[in-house]
Amino acid sequence: MNQSTEKTSTRQIGNSGEDKAADFLSGQGYQIVERNWRTRRGEIDIIAYKDDILVFAEVKTLPSGDPEVLARELDGRKQKRIIETAKFFLAKYRQYNNSKIRFDVLVVDMPGLDTVYHIANAFSELV
Repeated sequence: MNQSTEKTSTRQIGNSGEDKAADFLSGQGYQIVERNWRTRRGEIDIIAYKDDILVFAEVKTLPSGDPEVLARELDGRKQKRIIETAKFFLAKYRQYNNSKIRFDVLVVDMPGLDTVYHIANAFSELV
């Protein structure tokens, strides 16, 4: 498989996983505020809102993954980039300034877990 075909299939897997994660959150009563919200610094897969909590969610679609792969995919650098991107979002959309903030991870299609495995409060900014 050439590199562009590989990138396409990886992107398709990721998009499919994000669709499943968004559907899951909607089914749990969350309002999807944004998907694939980007700045030059980074991207947040899903931003959702429920019960005065604004959730910045990272989606990881890992059909052949395990907990070690998940830990590698969500290292400290990645978490910091998500947190920095979330700060840009909050600066731009001030209507959420009084909301509680949470960083979640949704693991999709990982063997041994539910189709969508939701880890609420997966990480936070170290103060």
